Amino acid sequence: MTDTNRERRRTRETAFYLFTQQSLPACKPVLTPGWVITIFLCMGLIFIPVGLVTLRASHSVVEIVDRYDIECVPEPFRIDKISYIQDDSIPKNCSRFMKVHKYMKAPIYIYYQLDNYYQNHRRYVKSRSDKQLLHGRKYHDTSSCQPVELNDGQPIVPCGLIAWSLFNDSFTFIRERAELKVNRKNIAWKSDRDHKFGKSVRPFNFQNGTLIGGGKLNPKIPLSDQEDLIVWMRTSALPSFRKLYGRIEEDLDADDVIVVNLINNYNTYSFGGKKKLVLSTSNWLGGKNDFLGHACVVIGSSSLILAIVFTLLHLKYRRPYGDTSYLPWNRKSLSG
Repeated sequence: MTDTNRERRRTRETAFYLFTQQSLPACKPVLTPGWVITIFLCMGLIFIPVGLVTLRASHSVVEIVDRYDIECVPEPFRIDKISYIQDDSIPKNCSRFMKVHKYMKAPIYIYYQLDNYYQNHRRYVKSRSDKQLLHGRKYHDTSSCQPVELNDGQPIVPCGLIAWSLFNDSFTFIRERAELKVNRKNIAWKSDRDHKFGKSVRPFNFQNGTLIGGGKLNPKIPLSDQEDLIVWMRTSALPSFRKLYGRIEEDLDADDVIVVNLINNYNTYSFGGKKKLVLSTSNWLGGKNDFLGHACVVIGSSSLILAIVFTLLHLKYRRPYGDTSYLPWNRKSLSG
């Protein structure tokens, strides 16, 4: 063995020894009272302004929320809402009025909100076939779509409970007897449209069974262009969620009254769910969400309080650093 190899081996053995003995060079900060107080003080001075700015941005978002699932059931049917929603012979048309209390600058986003709807249920989330959504009937292994896999021996495209339960309420908006145009393009993620739903895959044998779940799909339009379905297929993690329906690309003035003509098709009554219609503006923060601002203010305030408490304790019980007489075993020996 040459001297060079011996030197390399010795170096490796030395490095391994230092590693196993935890003796490698490392940064070992000493958290003195001054450093701890400074860190908490800086956190307070950073988080509180950030939280206040975030809250101001959230409060600048104008939002109108209207729950319509109960009011859109005729009075004689409110005793048995499930029979009403399942009876196709009864018209489901309904009109609602939404008053604009503050100027809303376009684009105004339209969301439908569902409460007490567990899209995160394990069987529900698994009941889909991503490869079928991309390749269509060419892909045959759709066992994950149970119990909505086949109908009369023919495959269902798209299969699974998620697609089967597609939201199918519809809305039109009227202001001063003129219908507001709703843009329903580009409401889904571009990555979903381009990479998860096939451009040549069209619905087949969908909602043709005896038990109809939700909305139907146009069999002539490829899945990549049916953005209602794409939005719905991106399941929510929480039981209360909003999904984008479209955009109004006109400004709404304060005191405007918007007449909403809707068709109340979707059944949330069988599981005690709620349906709401939401009109909202947006800003650099997104939609209305006070949680982030409140969280920052709470963290910043807590940090400032801790900094003040530690400062008072440090001033009252000042002692030299590294005094070994404060160690527990030394205290015992001194007391003995």
